[in-house]
Amino acid sequence: MFIIVSDVLEYLFCPRFIFFIHCLGIPQREERRYKVLKGRELHRAREKTNREYVRKRLNCVRKEIAVYLTSHKYHFKGEVDEVLFLDDGTAAPMDYKYAEFKGTVYRTHKYQSVLYGLLIKEHFGVDVKRGFVCYTRSNNYVAEIEIRQRDYERVKEIVREILMTIQRGYYPDGTKQKARCVDCTYRNICF
Repeated sequence: MFIIVSDVLEYLFCPRFIFFIHCLGIPQREERRYKVLKGRELHRAREKTNREYVRKRLNCVRKEIAVYLTSHKYHFKGEVDEVLFLDDGTAAPMDYKYAEFKGTVYRTHKYQSVLYGLLIKEHFGVDVKRGFVCYTRSNNYVAEIEIRQRDYERVKEIVREILMTIQRGYYPDGTKQKARCVDCTYRNICF
């Protein structure tokens, strides 16, 4: 059994998403949301343009675009927008967000970067000590994320929790941030 990186992001928003999606088979229908559609449009356009452009400011010497990776060791998979190979011999994920940068990197963006870092380490056999997020609605501002060993340990723990929820059909506690429930796809069936 494999989960995808976006499952982790859903879990971080509210652990019950995993139960509704994977145990009950109730789709989220996120494809109807404007920001999701704009984000997908952005990713399609990025794959076609600036293919040869590398970010010298980030000390990037080469990159791979839209890299689909699977971790057989940790049972998750995902598509990295760009894998940047840096001049110090390390690599870093670059993720593009149809969002504004508001002075801080969201927890979901950080953990997405850490998950991609784990995939890159396993697939390419290189160290990943940082990730980058490009906020397209803030004039393509690029935020750097430091990735520590404890970040890798935390995402492995989250992946295990998600897999356990799915395998056991466990109904987890919902989010403690009840403001999230207002716009939730599952608000009418969640108790």
